[in-house]
Amino acid sequence: MAYNLKTKIWQTGALEWWGMIDGEDVYLGSREFPLPPEEGDRWVARATGEAFCIVDGEIRRSCAETDTESCP
Repeated sequence: MAYNLKTKIWQTGALEWWGMIDGEDVYLGSREFPLPPEEGDRWVARATGEAFCIVDGEIRRSCAETDTESCP
């Protein structure tokens, strides 16, 4: 478990962060990815516009930064 996360994450040689979410490889961002990732962090991957948050040690997709259903 990297950074005490339940979600498997890795960084490519191009310094992009990826994660395994719901069985698929998902782009998490590059500079916008929080380091170190901590509970409650929220960010938007600039390249895709997809929003993420960390809840219960797991990276989750959220519809928007204000989405309280996926990311309380």
